[in-house]
Amino acid sequence: MPEVTIILTLTIALFIWGRFPPDVVALISMLALYLLGILDLTETLSGFSNPTVIMIAALFIIGEGLSRTGWTALAGQKFVAWAGKSIPKLLVLVTLGSSVLSGFVSNTGTVAALLPVTVSAAWNAGALPSKLLMPVAFGSNTGGLLTLTGTPPNIIVSNTMIEKGVDGFSFFEFGLIGLPLLIIAILYFRYIGYTLLPSHKTDNRTISIDSEMHKWIEDYSIGDNMYRLRIRSMSKLINTKIGDWDFENNYNVSIVRLRRRHPKVLKGTPPYVEFPKRQTEMRYHDIITVKGNSQDVDKLILAFSLGIISTKPEENNLKNELINQEVGMVEMLITPKSFFVGKTISMGQYLEQSGIQLLGASRNNKPLPDKEITVRAGDAFVIRGRWHKIEYLQTVYENLVISGSPEAMSKNVDEITPRSYVALGTLLLMIFLLVFEIWPGAVAALVCAGIMMISGCVPIAKANKGISWTSVVMIAAMIPMGVALQKTGATAVLMAPIAYMAAVSLGASPEPFLITVAISASTAFLTPVGTTTNAMVMSGGGYKFMDYLKVGAPLLLLFFIVTLLLVPLLWPF
Repeated sequence: MPEVTIILTLTIALFIWGRFPPDVVALISMLALYLLGILDLTETLSGFSNPTVIMIAALFIIGEGLSRTGWTALAGQKFVAWAGKSIPKLLVLVTLGSSVLSGFVSNTGTVAALLPVTVSAAWNAGALPSKLLMPVAFGSNTGGLLTLTGTPPNIIVSNTMIEKGVDGFSFFEFGLIGLPLLIIAILYFRYIGYTLLPSHKTDNRTISIDSEMHKWIEDYSIGDNMYRLRIRSMSKLINTKIGDWDFENNYNVSIVRLRRRHPKVLKGTPPYVEFPKRQTEMRYHDIITVKGNSQDVDKLILAFSLGIISTKPEENNLKNELINQEVGMVEMLITPKSFFVGKTISMGQYLEQSGIQLLGASRNNKPLPDKEITVRAGDAFVIRGRWHKIEYLQTVYENLVISGSPEAMSKNVDEITPRSYVALGTLLLMIFLLVFEIWPGAVAALVCAGIMMISGCVPIAKANKGISWTSVVMIAAMIPMGVALQKTGATAVLMAPIAYMAAVSLGASPEPFLITVAISASTAFLTPVGTTTNAMVMSGGGYKFMDYLKVGAPLLLLFFIVTLLLVPLLWPF
């Protein structure tokens, strides 16, 4: 029907124009198909119940779990360390990684797992995500050609041969052509594609905790006047509560953190008390982190027979001492109408109502060394608290400015905890379920996403934030276009049987024809809707429609030439 062709042409034109968001364009296209009577209501909304769309949404939640439990930050740092801050080397690593992984895991699963890692690695290396995410998508598409189960088109063409009474392809047979194409893709991005990739600024940059810690050491002197003390066997503090001694008033010292170290501590007791309170009990061999000037700390040591553990105010030492998956630090600015203006507060004090500690203060870009500070408008503080408490702070006290996003910063913590291994185990479980096809892909992804939420790797209330809804809606809204094209006869229902019959009619072997069909179906590089993986990276990289054409066309031409040259040699006619 000409109406379908017109809608498709206009949809492509709107994608290229870029005036409207891609998900909005896809929704307009979907509604046009219904309003013109080409599709009924069920067909129009079929994309939103499509298993692939549901699977993609679930995979984003799994990727969010990896981010929130430290794996993304850790992997991103490893990638940067291996690349040695070289962006081209980093590009090769992420392309190679996505290619190899997608040979055994679904392309969508590969991209969902590597997307947050790649974004983190890009920012850490001083690059934009748009310089790395498209190679991840294209690499996953190419890597699918390494094995029989790497991508659905491989299975389809193999099953076509089996249905016709001919032996199908072996598991690694596709690798004969897939490996050369993979090498070409890596070389292309290393020497040509990198110059063609756009430099789009996006808002998914996380603040580097390492760089912020260095800044806080310089600007706020937070490492100064901070000491770690051990409660020795003869100390009067043993089996007493912090509130019994009123350290703030009697010794001018604040207890910032407490670590349990006694070998006989009951099993299940948390190893750290991140924010000691008046009722917190102290025990033999505990390590207490205190903040106060050296003279006051010396008096405390003598009065309670404490041992001192040297702690230099270095970036890594302080980060490990004060920041983890649950607890973080941010910079807070005081505005003229703030509740805190005129209030006198103590450094190191825990504000129980707001759930934060004050670790450093700065006025007119100079650190304030005083223990007691009367707050003025324009003062800046480094505060410490549980990530969710910091995020909630601005709703408790108006007229505060928190620098950066606490939620985004928490994903940049590379500490590995027991919960991190739950997230990793969930990822491995999903890979196992997908590789051995125990459950349908959508079911496997939903189960694993559920594990992520139930285990607390992804807070249920935050799960929706981890999903790239632009990508999900765009894919769901474009599926009806495929239904319309098939329904109206505008495209072939399946190319594999046609290629097989064409080969037979020519008296040639069907293998080279079907291999070529699989390669063509897996390497749709020209548009963001060519493959689901292309769409998945669109939002993260800030890509436009023309970016795919600009970067994908030369690679597709190279693949076309190599396929025509190698396929007849590997699978003779």
